Amino acid sequence: MNPDPSAIRVVVESDKATLAESVATRFVGKLVQLTQSQGAVHVSLTGGSMGAAVLERVAAHPGAGMIDWSRVHFWWSDERFLPRDDDERNALQARRALLDVLDIPGENVHEPAAAGEGVGLDEAAEAYAAELARFGDEQRPWPLFDVCFLGVGPDGHIASLFPDRGEVRVTDRAVLPVRESPKPPPERITFTRPVINSSVRVWMVVSGTDKAPALGLVLAGASYLSVPAAGAYGTARTVIFVDQDAAAEVPEDLIDPDY
Repeated sequence: MNPDPSAIRVVVESDKATLAESVATRFVGKLVQLTQSQGAVHVSLTGGSMGAAVLERVAAHPGAGMIDWSRVHFWWSDERFLPRDDDERNALQARRALLDVLDIPGENVHEPAAAGEGVGLDEAAEAYAAELARFGDEQRPWPLFDVCFLGVGPDGHIASLFPDRGEVRVTDRAVLPVRESPKPPPERITFTRPVINSSVRVWMVVSGTDKAPALGLVLAGASYLSVPAAGAYGTARTVIFVDQDAAAEVPEDLIDPDY
């Protein structure tokens, strides 16, 4: 079932830089709060230029020093099955932007297996699912994500769930291998929708005029099979953070100026 578009909060910032700063500030504030009230905090990161930009702002934020990073666990909703030192790896981008400067236990960074290390794509997906299950239970074999960051592609994809492909329909597995991806590289690992939709907070960060049509479809209640981002929602909050360019097709009544 798709979420009610009217329940989605849309926050519009003037440009990409302001957007990254705004999301980073909210994220730091939320982590300060959560690490003071919970034993463990699970965060799912995304890749792309905006994902890295937000993490760079987090690293530079004065409030980052107030976070008990030993309680934070980082994951990725999808990863490119490439060598670990490939610049296109989401995890490598996150390490360079933030993780390498944090005082955080290595075991708190749950990076999927990489290509060229003696593990095939299917084995990598299975290993990632097993790692997720270590922090779940029988009913939910994955951690409860406090914040799940997502980017949105011009085609409406999220993670590596692409329109009109079989992966977006799967509900009985946590992680899937992806082959012949419509966006390079062709081999990837991705969360399934149940993992994303069990998250407490889903934060989509979207910028650029090329994303405006997809965002318009999301807010119009499009089918998640054709527009996977339309099926992404959190159990407590679903927020789409956008810059002015990406907001071209956002109805005024869905923009929350006070959030």
